[in-house]
Amino acid sequence: MSHRPHLRFHHASSLLAGLALALAATHACAGAADAYPNKPIRLVVPFTPGGLTDKLARSVAHDLQEAWQQPVIVENKPGAGGTIGADLVAQAPADGYTILLGTHATHAINVTLLANLPYDAVRDFEPVSLLATVPNVLLVHPSVPAHSVQELIQLAKRKPGSLNFVSQGIGTSGHMSGDLFKSLAGIDMVHIPARGPAQAVSDVMGGHADILFDSVAIGMPIVRSGKLRALAVTSRERSPAAPELPTMIEAGVPGYEIVLWFSVFAPKGTPADIVLKLNHEIARAMGKPSTRAAFVQEGLTVSASSPEQLGQFQQAEITKWARLIKASGATSNN
Repeated sequence: MSHRPHLRFHHASSLLAGLALALAATHACAGAADAYPNKPIRLVVPFTPGGLTDKLARSVAHDLQEAWQQPVIVENKPGAGGTIGADLVAQAPADGYTILLGTHATHAINVTLLANLPYDAVRDFEPVSLLATVPNVLLVHPSVPAHSVQELIQLAKRKPGSLNFVSQGIGTSGHMSGDLFKSLAGIDMVHIPARGPAQAVSDVMGGHADILFDSVAIGMPIVRSGKLRALAVTSRERSPAAPELPTMIEAGVPGYEIVLWFSVFAPKGTPADIVLKLNHEIARAMGKPSTRAAFVQEGLTVSASSPEQLGQFQQAEITKWARLIKASGATSNN
């Protein structure tokens, strides 16, 4: 009996101490978010300068720097299909000062394509916000006697295996776009993997390949120069950058949909308040009419999201790309 009051007092003291620690931790977290950012932020781009990923990163960096009056430094860390830059961020301190401009490649395709991915695309990152999406466009060399998707399908069925399509490499969106077309249209085409995007474009423009699936941003300027012909876009909705083109679904290929996407990720464990602070500022930046107008010219549809929406979208994309890659038999040990 004499010990019970002492035990109750000790238990109450422990509860009070635990509550004090929890409140202190909450205040510390809030304080960290309130103070964030108080030093330069690194925005890592896992691809070379000049592409869509790089342009998006520099736009976001400019707006964040302007809003927060802290330097936001874009660092290009290309290599191994984007894995070098992504892995760098996966291993960075989870404090919001190193973030990633991730894509369908780094956070969906590579999950299935690469046997030795050095990071876990879900467990090693905190989703921050989707930025934008862009479809591919089905391009043909002017010598190909087809002016619509249906004419191309009929040509392929009349001469099985006579048409070829070039891609940016095994497992790329261009490769998967072509394989999905073959599967859904029931046609036989030969795949020619190029050594990167530039060679793929060069091959089809030079007449060494018949067909290429490439982003609207890259393809449409070439089409408007008269050097290639565009037949359809790969998104579910028509592209604002090429509203005259039907979607693959409208062109008679039911169920066809592929889009490329760009998002911001932070290292796993980045405080939720900092993730939300980044998310809110990115949404504000991407919502500016001038930003939207500029990226429409690049073929992009601006699509900011909540962290939760990005996480759900990424999981769906991992599942979709896994299905496409496994069906195609594409493999890479890089």
